[in-house]
Amino acid sequence: MKHIYILLFSLVLLTCGNSEKNDQTHIDEHENTNEIVVTKQQFESENMQLGTLTEIEFNNSVKVNGMIDVPPQNKSMVSTFIGGYITKTPLLVGDKVKKGQLLVTLENTEFVEIQQDYLEIAEQLNYLKSEFTRQKTLYDENISSQKNYLKAESNYKSSLAHYNGLHKKLQMMNINPSLVKKGEISSTINLYATIEGYVTKVNVSTGSYVSPSDTILEIVDTDHIHLELLVFEKDILKIKKDQIINFKIPEASEETFQAEVHLVGTTIDEINRTVKVHGHVDDDEDANFIVGMFIEAEIIISKSKSFALPKNAISEIDDDYFVLGLINKNDNTYNFEKIKLNIGQQNEDYIEILNIENIKDQQLLINGTYMLLNKGEGGGHNH
Repeated sequence: MKHIYILLFSLVLLTCGNSEKNDQTHIDEHENTNEIVVTKQQFESENMQLGTLTEIEFNNSVKVNGMIDVPPQNKSMVSTFIGGYITKTPLLVGDKVKKGQLLVTLENTEFVEIQQDYLEIAEQLNYLKSEFTRQKTLYDENISSQKNYLKAESNYKSSLAHYNGLHKKLQMMNINPSLVKKGEISSTINLYATIEGYVTKVNVSTGSYVSPSDTILEIVDTDHIHLELLVFEKDILKIKKDQIINFKIPEASEETFQAEVHLVGTTIDEINRTVKVHGHVDDDEDANFIVGMFIEAEIIISKSKSFALPKNAISEIDDDYFVLGLINKNDNTYNFEKIKLNIGQQNEDYIEILNIENIKDQQLLINGTYMLLNKGEGGGHNH
């Protein structure tokens, strides 16, 4: 009886061992075979899916790099015509400003001297004009000499030129000449925004001295964002106005945005052998672009339709590409064959298939292929 129990116990262990082995999900390696069998339970538990070749529109494109920019008229470099010390600078980077808004206030004794010169020449001008008119009358009546007339004319016209120059300089300094004539002299001048936009650079602080060559602030109007792309010389003849541009900002987002070619440059950079291409952005109001952002783009030069499979359907093994084609199925199993593919162009989701003759109408495994065809991932049995 003891021997019978030992025999029965051994049979139970053997049966359990076989059951566990049958439940394992791995590929049994056999040479010279392309067939893989998958159980129905495994097919469903691994969310495998069948599908067929799909006709997809592929873009023939030129890949380029570039940056987000604005037109020159949408960018303002704020500077001064005459140097001075900053007494007020209320703005920070990111502040929005309106056209005509006060940006900074400068102070300098030279401002006072210019106004004094203007006031003095304005007072002298009335006398010089009167003297010129008198000498002209006397000369016309042969009472005064030509010398006196020409001297009076010269003094008046040179003073008038000086007066007009100072008058214009005061206007450029945003000082009202009429107030200066009334004796209102200021030691400060104000600089105002010439465009509406956002402050992108502040290069000064209160008390610092700025000269006419210094940029005090930079203002950018982002209402008309565009792309500045660099296209290599070998590709430039393919680029035409109104072609679609798909672009990404790799450092900030995975989202793809769209633009179109607006202008194609006519000169080549001698160092980089590139040509500038200007693109207009679609729906830029909803995108939080920042001037200077680096972009990766493709310019669509043509489109073509081809049969393709999702990338999940294709597995790469030793530089070759394969898909699993359904041979037959029954209530318990799916039988697949490994089919080698010749691939063409790709996009984000699909790969073009060039050898479609034998699989055009065949059911193919479009999800789960990698697990079955790559060692160590498990999933089926080779026969």
